[in-house]
Amino acid sequence: MQKIAVYCRVSTDKEDQAHSFESQQLFFREYIQRQPGWELYRIYADEGLSGTSTQKRTAFLQMLQDARSRRFQRILTKEVSRFSRNILDTISCTRELRGLGIEVEFLNDGIRTLEPDAELRLSIMGSLAQEESRRTSSRVKWGQTRRMEQGVVFGHSLLGYDVKDGRMTVNPQGARLVRLIFHKYVVERKGTTAIARELEEAGYRTLTGSRTWRSTVVLKILKNEKYCGDLKQKKTYTPDYLTHQKKPNHGQEPFVYLRDHHQPLVSRELWEAAQQEMARRDAAGTGSHGHRYPLSGKLRCGQCGQSLVSHRRRRKDGSLYQAWRPSPQCRLPFQLGNSSCIELVRQAVASLEVDLQEVLPPVVQAAARAVQESRGAVLLQARRLEKALDRLEAKRAGLLDAFLAGTLSQDDLELMEHYYLQQRQELESAGAALAKNQPPWDPASLKRDLEERAGTVARGETSFQSFYGALLDSITVYPSRRLEVRLKHLPGVWTFLLEQQGSQSS
Repeated sequence: MQKIAVYCRVSTDKEDQAHSFESQQLFFREYIQRQPGWELYRIYADEGLSGTSTQKRTAFLQMLQDARSRRFQRILTKEVSRFSRNILDTISCTRELRGLGIEVEFLNDGIRTLEPDAELRLSIMGSLAQEESRRTSSRVKWGQTRRMEQGVVFGHSLLGYDVKDGRMTVNPQGARLVRLIFHKYVVERKGTTAIARELEEAGYRTLTGSRTWRSTVVLKILKNEKYCGDLKQKKTYTPDYLTHQKKPNHGQEPFVYLRDHHQPLVSRELWEAAQQEMARRDAAGTGSHGHRYPLSGKLRCGQCGQSLVSHRRRRKDGSLYQAWRPSPQCRLPFQLGNSSCIELVRQAVASLEVDLQEVLPPVVQAAARAVQESRGAVLLQARRLEKALDRLEAKRAGLLDAFLAGTLSQDDLELMEHYYLQQRQELESAGAALAKNQPPWDPASLKRDLEERAGTVARGETSFQSFYGALLDSITVYPSRRLEVRLKHLPGVWTFLLEQQGSQSS
């Protein structure tokens, strides 16, 4: 009794295709029952998946795995385009199956892969199927672009807007939160990390319902042109219709930009002010805005609760310095210098009674483990890159074999060679970056360096402001010029008087 496998595929899950899907399976069951000596082993079915790649077709991949285990002797499928719309996948898979002694029969195309001229006929039909996919992809892309130009929205709902059937409607609750974020950033001049922390403390939820906010989420909201009423689409594009992988559009394809497309949540003036502020902070070297300054959002007036705002002042000699001043609503009669605040935190850290002999060993061990794990992850990634390069070379060898056998045209050969060359360059660049960033491994030297750094930190001798900013929980400032410093995860309060720069801990 010969065991027969069947492969079916439809590219969408629409109702008419679903009927076709069921009809395919019913046809094959009845067809196999009519053949003497045949027995149905299994129907492998992929529903709602494209045929230009095998990567996401789990049923197809399972069929190949079962074929390697010799669980059936023949595969039936409707036509070449159902089996694959990628000529390289078609040729390579049928060759592998032929080597296993398993024949693939394409009923509508009249092709049986164990026949002498099967590969020639298969390459012709496979090329036609692949070209049809290319044309379909072009038609779909053209149609989507025209609909975008007409104002149809492609994408999902976002904070403040619900997107349904290509239209955007305001979500009042989300809209209030968006306006609050812009107000905090532009008017109150807070950093994105401080805003994220305040949103968490106030119990606000993200679009997904999470109570956890990240500075990157806040920054993405501030950059989104939709909140001032504009619509920018085609922010990603698909460079290869065979892989369907999307990439960020950095000008490779023209954007579709519609001004005043829908109801804005913030005024254009406020949105543009946010963009200018982001550009200013970038020019000042504040990076991702998530940690604008080490003390951002941590200095508050003890009388009214308002946050102090950072600004830059110019000395008589023309040099600039950073200071913290009260907000317009606050009656605090003075401002604070940034360096003096950092010095107070340093004094608080230095006043801690730390037993270095007890503290340093576990700290050094934990840091060493983290470094070793990071190094192990880099080495694992390097091995993965090497394997990916080996697989790529194997594909290139198969490509050349297909061309020499006359089953691949010169145009297709050049197209795929260019594609594989790009992949190889990307893998080699990634490997070079890993090698450059991986320092020599010397456990003894690493331990000495970690001990020295940990001791410096524990004694409050490091000069990095970001370190003290990370330790600081808050500084409360009172009109009497009394400052209360609180460190994270510690119950003590360090009290300072600005005139005397003296301190006491309670």
